Amino acid sequence: MTDKADSSLARMLSVLDLFSDQRLHWNAEDISEALGVSLPTSYRYVKTLSDAGLLRRGPDAQFTLGPRIVVLDHYIRQADPVLQRGIPFMRELVNQTGFDCVVSGLYGDQLLDTHREYGSMPADLSYGRGRPRPLFLGGAAKVILAGLPPPQLHRLLDSHVNEVAAAGLPTDWPAFRRYYSQIRKDGHYFSNGELEANLAAIAVPLYQLDGSVIGALSLVTTVQRMAVIDLSKLTPLIQRAAQEISARLH
Repeated sequence: MTDKADSSLARMLSVLDLFSDQRLHWNAEDISEALGVSLPTSYRYVKTLSDAGLLRRGPDAQFTLGPRIVVLDHYIRQADPVLQRGIPFMRELVNQTGFDCVVSGLYGDQLLDTHREYGSMPADLSYGRGRPRPLFLGGAAKVILAGLPPPQLHRLLDSHVNEVAAAGLPTDWPAFRRYYSQIRKDGHYFSNGELEANLAAIAVPLYQLDGSVIGALSLVTTVQRMAVIDLSKLTPLIQRAAQEISARLH
């Protein structure tokens, strides 16, 4: 009975996974079809989630994500150890460089920015807190994946081989692993128009005490502004900040 209840709960919570940039509104009929459940079950799911504030019903019987998620995001920010310890160092980097400073993390198979400090000329970023970024493009993605254990990195390759190919990366495991091993050895990654054509970034990893990667710290600006910057001087600044943040996580 417990397994059945757990399965039903997991199926109900999977309703939340249906929402995306491509589709922000769902009705009970479409949820029923998407999840392969009966219409009465779908109605039960949306009622329970709506009562919990996780969904909100519109006047046309279309459901959107609910206000409780906004409240939960506030609590997530307050409890995030990287933000608790890292924001002062991010602000210092912004003051030193004038660039935007962004912290990112890998959650399951999703790469998310969790905080951004704005520089003197804020970059026009397409991605922000809560919007998943491509796994294989950009500085933050590269340094985070470079810090993963080989089995986890191998699984990502197997699960996203088409995305890997689209990013121009090798799809055979030995070459794929060598690519990321070199990034880990370098300790940073410079992205120039890779994720967004007009933006450049330098990213470094954030590590926990056990040596596992917990996220990435990036300085972001336009390609034009970055072109006149001495990277040999910029890189140590962000590396020192990342080391300070990582040390305080311990």
